[in-house]
Amino acid sequence: MDRIVDVLAAHWQLASLLAGWMLDMLLGDPAWLPHPVVGIGRWIGFWEHRLNRGTHRRLKGALLVTLTLVLLFLLAWLLPRWTAPLLVFFCLAGRTLRREVAMVFEALDRSLDDGRRQVARIVGRDTGALTAQEVRTAALETLSENLSDGMVAPLFWYALLGVPGMVVYKAVNTFDSMVGYRTERYRAFGCWAARIDDVANYIPARLTALLMLAVGRRWARRPGLSFLFRYGPQHASPNSGWPEAALASLLDCRFGGTHDYFGQQVAKPYIGDNPRLLDRHDLRVSLRVAWLTETAAILLVALRWLW
Repeated sequence: MDRIVDVLAAHWQLASLLAGWMLDMLLGDPAWLPHPVVGIGRWIGFWEHRLNRGTHRRLKGALLVTLTLVLLFLLAWLLPRWTAPLLVFFCLAGRTLRREVAMVFEALDRSLDDGRRQVARIVGRDTGALTAQEVRTAALETLSENLSDGMVAPLFWYALLGVPGMVVYKAVNTFDSMVGYRTERYRAFGCWAARIDDVANYIPARLTALLMLAVGRRWARRPGLSFLFRYGPQHASPNSGWPEAALASLLDCRFGGTHDYFGQQVAKPYIGDNPRLLDRHDLRVSLRVAWLTETAAILLVALRWLW
């Protein structure tokens, strides 16, 4: 025990990581606690409404995302060390992600309308006309994709650049989730944000997929790697398809397809080839895989400082 305490004291990055992760497991994202990512989102929304108009939208969007990321990196770098566990806590979203996805299935058990309303909290697509199968599919797609965005990618950037890297990544991801759409309104203004997000997630998305296959072998219904390399690149996003393909291979199901975003139809290739109905068993397997993937990622990052 004394040896563990000595290691944590000598490696404050490791101590911050474990403390922040434990806080996330215990608390998730409590509604009563002000969240820095919410503040970043409000900042983006404030400037988007004022800058995303008229001419030079691409340039204005590029300047906004670049200046915001630089300012956040400097701010996180200048903050005292004791804030590191809190920032790690705020940048991780494992418990909240699993809870929100489970709540979609619970709401759907009550009624289709409840399921649509609940899934609208975690997806960007229009949900008013989704079928029950599409609601379940949307929830599990989001679980796999956000397992990368909400856990593995922040941890990856923490391992590389510490807390500033983690905070900047969350800002990049927030930019992409708000303005990184290929719709008429956001195509030009959000172009830079989307491309930066693609770069930031390139390695984490693939790492997430491999970890999912590794920890989910006991539940696998399809050959993992061959399925992954067949369907991972098929997604419209260069990154989202990889964790989605990993989960689709484990469940032997089909994700993707055409959906409406902000009133516009967006076509997405299918991930998988089995359009079977999803059920509660699929939810249980998916949540277990998500938890084990999160734990594996934490252990990998912890080894970075134990070495």
